[in-house]
Parts: sequence; C-alpha cells; structure tokens
Amino acid sequence: MIEQKNYTKEAYEKVCDFLITLNAEGKKHINWNWARFEWMYEHPEFDKSLEESIGLWWENGTVVAAAIYDMYFGEAFCGVLSGYELLYDEVLLYARTQLRDDGGLGIAIGDDDDKAIEIARSHGFEKVEQDENMLVCHLDGGLQYELPEGFRLCELDPAAEPETFSWLLWQGFDHGSDREEWSSSEESSFIQCRPHLKPELSLAVKNPEGTAVAYCCLWYDERTDYAYVEPVCTVPCFRGKGLAKAALYEAMNRAFSLGAKEAFVISDMDFYRHLGFTDHRHYTFYWKN
Repeated sequence: MIEQKNYTKEAYEKVCDFLITLNAEGKKHINWNWARFEWMYEHPEFDKSLEESIGLWWENGTVVAAAIYDMYFGEAFCGVLSGYELLYDEVLLYARTQLRDDGGLGIAIGDDDDKAIEIARSHGFEKVEQDENMLVCHLDGGLQYELPEGFRLCELDPAAEPETFSWLLWQGFDHGSDREEWSSSEESSFIQCRPHLKPELSLAVKNPEGTAVAYCCLWYDERTDYAYVEPVCTVPCFRGKGLAKAALYEAMNRAFSLGAKEAFVISDMDFYRHLGFTDHRHYTFYWKN
C-alpha cells in the first residue's frame, strides 16, 4: 500500500536512498541526485522552514516518489521510481498546489522524457526559455595538472573549518572582498555539516602565504558509479593560474580510486568543456503561472 506523507528530518536518509535508486539505471534524473539534495539541504539559501512541505510517497518503508522544492517555493523536482510511473500525475499535482510561490511553479524535465512532458502539459505547464545542462567526464584516474610554485592542495572540511570555507566561497562566488560585509552575513555563521561528505574529496588550494584561494568538492557514494561536482570556485585575483583545474582534477582522480567511473556537473560553462566534460543530458523548464 502506497502512502503519501510529508517530509520530516528522520526521512533524510530515505530521500537520499530514493535519489540513488532513481539514478541507478539510466541516470535520467541525474540533475537531481542525492548529492544535489545534500548540498542544497545545508545551503544558507535553503529555506528549512518549508521542509515539511516536501511530499514523499512510501511503500513498505521505502520512498518511491517525491516532490521536492528547490531552495524555496517556486521551483521543484518531481520523480518516481521505475514501476511507479502511474504516481507521477499525483506527484506533479501535489507540487503545483503545495510547492508553488506567487509566480507559480517551474519544473525541469529532460528533453527526452516524453511522458513527463505530456503529463506536465496536461496540468497546464508550458515550456519556457530556462534550462539545466548536465555535463559528464569519464574518469580513468590519470588526469594531469600543475600548480604554480608555492601553491599546494589540501583537504578542507567545511564542518571543521566553517569560517575558512565560508570566506573562501564568499569571495570565490563574487560577493566581494569586504570581510566585514561577509562577517555580518548569514553565510559567515552558517555551519556546513553534511553527513555524507568525504573530506578527501573536499579540496582547497592554498597560496604561498597559506591562505585558501580556490576550492572544489566532489560527492561520491559507494552505492553509485558516479561523482557529482559542487561547488568549484577561485578567489578573483587568483584566477587564470589553473588552481580550480588542479583541485577538480585531483578530486576526480581520488573519486576514481574510490570507484567513480564518471563525474557530473550542472553547467554550460566552457571551463568544464575545456577540461574534458561533454554534454550528457539537457533539461528544459516547464512553468505553470
């Protein structure tokens, strides 16, 4: 018997299990994988006050379908496991009534997912000029890189060094270099504690003075054959030196040694294409206003 329940914190691991199973065959929903959920769940912009609005469909203690908002209401993901496709209509109805904001609801659907597109259109969703592109890099453990003299790679555990991590990402994602502004922001005091993060895949590059100036994190679970890239950044004044490339390549080599055969990233940036990533799957947003 299938039962719909709203999310509680106790269901966190079950949602991760669901997303791993969902992408175990064909990776049709690889843009929404367990690592994206984990990264989002502890992101400063994720509105946890809404988390009980996440819809889950259960059978015998297993999540078989889910409707999950993306950071906040207005965009959402809808997915069902193989064999439960008839639930998709119900899941989408839940999302469009419970996860919308004043502007409506947008969902990203794979361009080759004809059935999901048909159901979305039957609910009044219309295709818009908004998309997500998934890139992939096939791993062999032999990626080569060089660091400028005096620079070095090191592990950076966000839970152990939250201030270093937060200040690095603040600068790396172009929020500026005003430390006082950063210290007064929510990001400066945000605890980055993610249960499945592997510190050996969370890498920073330090300059000759010992300051972390670039960062890359990969996510890998032994139940999968892929790694997920999120995030990658470099402090603006240190860009163009190959620092992010070095962190990314080293993390991908390490992920390969753990069992990953591929690395995925949501991006359409030339940066990744120049480093060996190619197109895997394209998703287009459908909106109901």
